Amino acid sequence: MRHDFGPGKLLAGLVLLTTALLYLGDAATWWHLPWYAVLPLVCGGLFLSAAVAVVGVGVRRRGRRRAGSADG
Repeated sequence: MRHDFGPGKLLAGLVLLTTALLYLGDAATWWHLPWYAVLPLVCGGLFLSAAVAVVGVGVRRRGRRRAGSADG
């Protein structure tokens, strides 16, 4: 059995990967990233991914209810 698609987890991974790439660019001296820039990026990204996950669960439950009522 395959697992369900998790858009919230995907978004959280992309946000953290973006943060890591920004710090990599800072370490390679391609640009300067202040140390406090990560806080709004990570917190905002995790908040957004939680909201996307909640919406995804709601859509999935609604789809199951409609499929159950159409079959029965």
